[in-house]
Amino acid sequence: MPLLCLSTCPDADTAERIARVLVEERLAACVNRVPGIRSTYRWQGEVHEDTEVLLLIKTTHERFDTLRTRLIELHPYEVPELIALDIATGLPVYLDWLVKETAQP
Repeated sequence: MPLLCLSTCPDADTAERIARVLVEERLAACVNRVPGIRSTYRWQGEVHEDTEVLLLIKTTHERFDTLRTRLIELHPYEVPELIALDIATGLPVYLDWLVKETAQP
């Protein structure tokens, strides 16, 4: 089953590096990088405001556990964001491609 995962990165270089590794290792079929988002969050008792890059990661349930482990290894944040949402429906040919591109070789 296809998943859409969300994760934020501190800068464009980090986002590009993580996106490339996830696709090269077939943990994601595609990763979109959305620059310029503003995040407001509480961390260690203080409210922070930062500019981040949002990753939209297309993967599958079968690859999620490995993707999660790899993202934690690659990410500079102590607690990286990783939220997975089920893709309920979509263009069938696209979803078939997503599954094919994340299949283990």
